[in-house]
Amino acid sequence: MKTVAQWKDAVIKQEEIGKYLRKGKDFINEEEIGLLLREQDTSSPQRIREIISKAKRIETLLPLETAALIHVKDEGLWEEIFSAAAEIKTKVYDNRVVTFAPLYCSNLCENNCSYCGFRSENTVIKRRRLSLEEVRGETEVLAGKIGHKRLVAVYGEHPSSDIGYIADSLRTIYAVKIPVRNGRGEIRRVNVNAAPMSIQDLKILREAGVGTFQVFQETYHPETYRAMHPANTIKGNFQWRLYALHRAMDAGIDDVAIGALFGLYDWRFEVLGMVSHARDLEKFFGIGPHTVSFPRLEPAANTPFVRNPVSKVSDGDFKKLIAVLRLSIPYAGMIVTARENPDIIRSVIPMCTQRDASSRIGIGAYSDRYDSQEEKRQQFLLGDTRGLDEVIRELASQGYITSFCTAGYRCGRTGDNIMTMLKSGKEGCFCKLNAVLTFKEWLEDFGSEETRKIGSVVIRREIEEIKKRSPADFSPLIVQKFNEFFRRIESGERDLWF
Repeated sequence: MKTVAQWKDAVIKQEEIGKYLRKGKDFINEEEIGLLLREQDTSSPQRIREIISKAKRIETLLPLETAALIHVKDEGLWEEIFSAAAEIKTKVYDNRVVTFAPLYCSNLCENNCSYCGFRSENTVIKRRRLSLEEVRGETEVLAGKIGHKRLVAVYGEHPSSDIGYIADSLRTIYAVKIPVRNGRGEIRRVNVNAAPMSIQDLKILREAGVGTFQVFQETYHPETYRAMHPANTIKGNFQWRLYALHRAMDAGIDDVAIGALFGLYDWRFEVLGMVSHARDLEKFFGIGPHTVSFPRLEPAANTPFVRNPVSKVSDGDFKKLIAVLRLSIPYAGMIVTARENPDIIRSVIPMCTQRDASSRIGIGAYSDRYDSQEEKRQQFLLGDTRGLDEVIRELASQGYITSFCTAGYRCGRTGDNIMTMLKSGKEGCFCKLNAVLTFKEWLEDFGSEETRKIGSVVIRREIEEIKKRSPADFSPLIVQKFNEFFRRIESGERDLWF
């Protein structure tokens, strides 16, 4: 077995960075972004509204246009931006919210990031890697007791959680089939949040059945990146991480996810960095990120850096940056996580498409349940620890339908196919049908009596809307097939989709 030092030397393949550079430079033009932020933008309300109109056509904004939104001072214009962000979300994704849960498989890590509870020098953290049997046990709780259909599997960067372990754990998760109230509990899609990999390893990940591959840049500001990530660690290589998703695309993984950790540097710079990332993916591959995440720094055990970060993002600015991202990358799914407290999530959910629930981020925390968060087992502390049933009930009371659909990934609506359909609004039609079917399935198998009651009201409303939108959006034949699927789910069949 390789030593840790040998492993580090073997991971980064410089030739898999250079192929994406332009004249030796990456896509983060620090000088240009800095200029856009320093200029006191004087865009008129008319110009801002023109940019909003472009976003409503589901067109990726230019950095200059994103900067114009960032510089808006008028609160009335911000209200227009928030309203447009919610409108775009509904246009592309309808009124559905997708739920998932994180499954931390290992917190062993060779990196030493200043802000992270799992950094290698933090000796107070209880560290281990789940065995495959333990991965199975965690999945049985998530799929069999809670009712999740999607997970994001999370791994530290360490020789013991290499591509072989990641692939084996994915296959273990997918293999779990467990009887529940009326049907069968199972995970139908596993996204992966892991370290950057070589194209060869990414091909193995694709064959193992990865859903969306997530690598968050943390910060797009090169100097801050260097300060946060020591040069003697793998993560210290800015460009190896910056092009992780380009390599994933080259390896055939056509659903990738970008993100930044807000609080490390000026949020405005990070937003422009994310837009630059999306545009560069579009330039190389014709498609951008499938999802965008915007986690904020949260408290972590024995991690002084996070107590009073210089670039802390206020709640008001947090809402603004989400709205600007929604307009700037309008086709992308937007993920708000349980890092945030319930009130914050409620305020931004109209612009978002995904959130997690029943989340536990300690290693083995689902099967080895504890009453409260245990700081020394977790990467950071969560703001919302409510269960999935309670979250779904709240979403339903707000008029949202919770979707457990994974159909698109299994029938080829991924990559450039789904991007075209998202921009045209057609994917939203499939999503509505599948959201109703999967929500009905979840209510029958897992919902409490109170949640089933509120959820049934939502389902009746959604079915009436489908009927009203026929034949313009739903052909009579599609409506007939939908009604048949719905009856079959009521009779106990599962996993029927369009």
